[in-house]
Amino acid sequence: MPQVLEFKLPDLGEGLTEAEIVRWLVQVGDVVAIDQPVVEVETAKAMVEVPCPYGGVVTARFGEEGTELPVGAPLLTVAVGTATLPEGGGAEPEAASGSGNVLVGYGTDHSRPARRRRVRPAGSPATPVPAAAPAAPAPAAPAPAPVAPAPAPVAAAPAPVAVAVAAGPVPVISPLVRKLARDNGIDLRGLAGSGPEGLILRSDVEAALRAAAAPAAPAAAAATAPAPVTAAGERIPLKGLRGAVADKLSRSRREIPDATCWVDADATELMAARAAMNAAGGPKISVLALLARICTAALARFPELNSTVDLASNEIVRLPSVHLGFAAQTERGLVVPVVKGADRMTAEGLSAEFARLTELARGGKLAPADLTGGTFTLNNYGVFGVDGSTPIINHPEAAMLGVGRIVPKPWVHGGELAVRQVVQLSLTFDHRVCDGGTAGGFLRYVADCVESPTVLLRSL
Repeated sequence: MPQVLEFKLPDLGEGLTEAEIVRWLVQVGDVVAIDQPVVEVETAKAMVEVPCPYGGVVTARFGEEGTELPVGAPLLTVAVGTATLPEGGGAEPEAASGSGNVLVGYGTDHSRPARRRRVRPAGSPATPVPAAAPAAPAPAAPAPAPVAPAPAPVAAAPAPVAVAVAAGPVPVISPLVRKLARDNGIDLRGLAGSGPEGLILRSDVEAALRAAAAPAAPAAAAATAPAPVTAAGERIPLKGLRGAVADKLSRSRREIPDATCWVDADATELMAARAAMNAAGGPKISVLALLARICTAALARFPELNSTVDLASNEIVRLPSVHLGFAAQTERGLVVPVVKGADRMTAEGLSAEFARLTELARGGKLAPADLTGGTFTLNNYGVFGVDGSTPIINHPEAAMLGVGRIVPKPWVHGGELAVRQVVQLSLTFDHRVCDGGTAGGFLRYVADCVESPTVLLRSL
């Protein structure tokens, strides 16, 4: 006898608690194989495809595209067993135990070809469970139904309505839903959830808010002139990537006693050295790659800045390798891809890795592993046409080097006034891991290498 299994949004790792449905890859009625990707979701870190650990017929989907779901919320239901397959399909039913895999690219077996097939129209002996639950229970029949009814999907559920307040726990999984209700004075006990088994979803709370706001609209709203913008202004939800960035920056300011020092440096010789490298042939070397190579050499001299603070054990942990993050502006917002093992790379290798990660970032294709594990960050905000800044440390790192624009300025060179290519360098550091002398020594070494790249040859 077929069995209906519920597949819930899995733990996506990296401390992520929710994801937004970007695109469904299957329809109700499709036949799916074990580990076949069924939905594309966007987290605060990346876009990933989620594979289903069961094989069978999709009987229901939960959540429309654009819906935000917490980890553990139902995604879809699958009818597993021979009775769920179309006649003459020739495909063997998948095991009900599932694969146990979570994400494509993170342990999922791609060796099995994805199978997708539409079931026969209603009325066929092999017709699967309908996508929506019937309005009323079916009367008892002599023969049992071939498949137990699946929970009603969100799309087919009626709008939430106020019900009498009842005792007992409130059926809410997501803490975000609770907070949304609490902030707006909504009593969750007065709502009927549209999720499975009465689960209250975010859409239920939002619908209740819209219903509460509708009667408050003044009768004059029907005037010919459009309604003016309210004093509250436009509201933009802090969620997804923007919310993750806000949380990390706020945590950095709360936990890290940071300080900033800066210096102007003559980058004329550095720019000339880069031009000579690129004129010699081979892959082009970027300015960012040269600055990154200087940073890794400086961190070898001042390892205090390649560390983190373990608050649980009250210890400073000096890290053995440099995993260099770099700030990249994309259409989704600011992201910080990480070059793993940057201290073992040449300027040419760093250029290639920066280019690869930047292309993935702009296409929204960075994996969570590409955005985590950094030990030091290089922020080239000069691309925005500004000279200086006070960078906020990328928690839980201990320091960040900021680089302003490189522009011609009057400069004393060789005892005479000349026009030189000048850049401002800013170092923000965690004052718990070192004092100003160490931070100043690091920044001075970086500036010396910028002004005279031959200084760097001593550490190569």
